[in-house]
Amino acid sequence: MTKSMNRRDLMKAGASAGLAFASVVRLQAQAPDNIPTWKRELRQLAPNVYAYILGGGPGQLAQGVSNAGLIVAEDHLLALDSTGAPLHAKGFLAAARQAAPDKQFRRLILTHHHGDHIWGLPFFPKMEVISHEYCRQAMLAMDLAPGSVWEKREGFAEGGEPRKIVPPTTTITQRATYYIGDMRLDVIPMVPAHTFGDLMIYLPQYKILFAGDVGFFWAAPFLNNGVATKWIEACDKILDMDVDVIVPGHGPIGTKKDLVAMREYLRYMKGEARLRYNAGMSAGRACADIKLGKYASWIGADDRMPMNVVRLYAEFAGTLTPDFDAAGVARAAEEYAAVRKSLGR
Repeated sequence: MTKSMNRRDLMKAGASAGLAFASVVRLQAQAPDNIPTWKRELRQLAPNVYAYILGGGPGQLAQGVSNAGLIVAEDHLLALDSTGAPLHAKGFLAAARQAAPDKQFRRLILTHHHGDHIWGLPFFPKMEVISHEYCRQAMLAMDLAPGSVWEKREGFAEGGEPRKIVPPTTTITQRATYYIGDMRLDVIPMVPAHTFGDLMIYLPQYKILFAGDVGFFWAAPFLNNGVATKWIEACDKILDMDVDVIVPGHGPIGTKKDLVAMREYLRYMKGEARLRYNAGMSAGRACADIKLGKYASWIGADDRMPMNVVRLYAEFAGTLTPDFDAAGVARAAEEYAAVRKSLGR
């Protein structure tokens, strides 16, 4: 049977990293616990500004469910992300038609390349698609067989819908600004954070930020293509901005308070993983040894442990790349499951 290392042992092993045990405990204590439930809706946030939120909460939020945004211009519509499945995209389009029945989509901004934000693109009309340059390249590199279609999946696809890459037509690597009438939209690269091609959309007039997956509220963040240290720094930058409302890539609409909670999760996981990395513990055993505390109630917290710990270990080792280490995560997940079984969990 595998024995968990106690705090004293871990601190001795990780002394060279200069980690502060007291701060780790304090971060865990601050984690929220009472997870809300939220409904699917197109919610108006300001004149001509909407967030399309897919419902979620305990037992409801599934992987592949993401939020989007809608800006209504005088003569067209601008989308912020496309959602991640045929039925999600069709729901978004129907809600947009109801909000602005006389206008068509002409432009869409992608926050990053992950499937739950891009697979809705084939269901939109042909238009300008804007992304970070890395996002476009990552999309073009996706291995998707010609003629691929969706299998039937409740709430996601009826089955048979086209599954294809619609590559961005315009890319940026630096901050850009669009004006929709008298409304200013600042498109802000935040790289690397969740990926190496994250874009956020900031509306200074209304103090609204569409954060994409730089924001996960009430759900454990995905570190699959991310850099934890830089992601934490990205959160700090947002907290310095004049923002009242944050639309995350996943979870309900929130505020800086919700972003702080997510940042503290990243800090906590980084500290806990670093202790075990310095102690020579494998990633899979570290997953079984880390106590999530109140974070255990966050959506996906347990399932995402192997992915997040493997990513953190690579950061500590200096071997981190933009690519997702599928093989490493699979090995860690297998070991994690075996250790838990041996412990009777």
